Amino acid sequence: MAEEKLSARTQLPVSAESQKPVLKKAPEFPILEKQNWLIHLYYIQKDYEACKAVIKEQLQETHGLCEYAIYVQALIFRLEGNIQESLRLFQMCAFLSPQCADNLKQVARSLFLLGKHKAAIEVYNEAAKLNQKDWEICHNLGVCYIYLKQFDKAQDQLHNALHLNRHDLTYIMLGKIFLLKGDLDKAIEIYKKAVEFSPENTELLTTLGLLYLQLGIYQKAFEHLGNTLTYDPTNYKAILAAGSMMQTHGDFDVALTKYKVVACAVIESPPLWNNIGMCFFGKKKYVAAISCLKRANYLAPLDWKILYNLGLVHLTMQQYASAFHFLSAAINFQPKMGELYMLLAVALTNLEDSENAKRAYEEAVRLDKCNPLVNLNYAVLLYNQGEKRDALAQYQEMEKKVNLLKYSSSLEFDPEMVEVAQKLGAALQVGEALVWTKPVKDPKSKHQTASTSKAAGFQQPLGSNQALGQAMSSAATCRKLSSGAGGTSQLTKPPSLPLEPEPTVEAQPTEASAQTRENQTRREGHKLRTRGGFEIPEAAAVSPA
Repeated sequence: MAEEKLSARTQLPVSAESQKPVLKKAPEFPILEKQNWLIHLYYIQKDYEACKAVIKEQLQETHGLCEYAIYVQALIFRLEGNIQESLRLFQMCAFLSPQCADNLKQVARSLFLLGKHKAAIEVYNEAAKLNQKDWEICHNLGVCYIYLKQFDKAQDQLHNALHLNRHDLTYIMLGKIFLLKGDLDKAIEIYKKAVEFSPENTELLTTLGLLYLQLGIYQKAFEHLGNTLTYDPTNYKAILAAGSMMQTHGDFDVALTKYKVVACAVIESPPLWNNIGMCFFGKKKYVAAISCLKRANYLAPLDWKILYNLGLVHLTMQQYASAFHFLSAAINFQPKMGELYMLLAVALTNLEDSENAKRAYEEAVRLDKCNPLVNLNYAVLLYNQGEKRDALAQYQEMEKKVNLLKYSSSLEFDPEMVEVAQKLGAALQVGEALVWTKPVKDPKSKHQTASTSKAAGFQQPLGSNQALGQAMSSAATCRKLSSGAGGTSQLTKPPSLPLEPEPTVEAQPTEASAQTRENQTRREGHKLRTRGGFEIPEAAAVSPA
């Protein structure tokens, strides 16, 4: 008992610290995610080989269940061009995390890159159910509908994207829809809004300038292209456009100076060499012109504008067989353009193939309802063949078109054309000045063969083959009188997320391509549109980021 009391007395009190609970060790990261940071680091550093090695190790440890590792591996496969394998991996990610909209968006993007636009739309719609306020989904749905040529649905989706969040890309794609529809005025309105939203975007400024240039509104075109060069003095699209404007007004030396600057940036540009060739053509250096145009044709063998110009230059040099070759090739690519058939008929006339020349003229008259030069040339051929009644019918049709043009525009007719028409009218005994009452100034650049055709006159049978070829070979180049035929670029590469336009020299701005549909120079006093220059970006010109 005494010992028990003693032990009770000597028992020490328990400290307060010992009563506190012991802190547990901090948990480690789950094994599924522990190397995600390293995968991300290698990926943003673009060290893809090291990234794939870490991904392989991570997937072995997790038995293929690490979503982030699979996701990044799919991105790398897409960058390497293995779209099908990236689609399989993104589908695996969507299976592991079915409520993640980003996974569905990547699946849709891969489908789009494979050209499966309808399937991509279905997946995007599923992603939209998970996230209704994602502007990228609406934007990409709009681009998918563009590829399917469902422009109304595309327009609605792009407007939804702008309502959620305004972006330059969405404005660009919306403008291209109107360009595909051929509504340049609405396209300009869209691009003007885009420039107000992003005034320093050189692509928008260049595209807007090219559209004004296409409409012949040179002051505004020069203003916007000048703004582009203010922000980016080396923007070759704007420099090329400025050079084309100078070329249009006959300042060939200044235009060539501009093109020299562009050549330092993009030496292998078909529009560049096309325009350089037509500058030499305007300076009457025909061998140099053909050399440049041949180079442009080598770089873009399917461009009908370059083939058109080659045919025109060969007609000027009286190389009619070569002209026939290039004009026939141009017609294969642009079969709905009446001017090409007319130039082909001129070549055939000089090759003494009257029957095929008549067929070509008939096709030109059928396709071109506005250009009086087609009817005038055809009337000259018919008169030389002794078919005065048919020649008179074509002459009267020409008069109707001229009268219509006189009242609808301030266009001045070329003196060469007026003189030929007056002589033909006198020969057909219908008077010499029925419609040619407006005096015109002599053009700045008269072709050297004009004087030859005047000297030949109508003292021979009206417009002999040589005179007809020289006086009329450029008639089809009066594009101000025709309905216009600057085709649009076909849809090229599929878009990315967000879908972006392809930076081309065309738009395509586009890229345009970006080309102006045509540039004008003088030949025999007739307005000549040099085919090429820039491509106005069309809605088709889209590609991955």
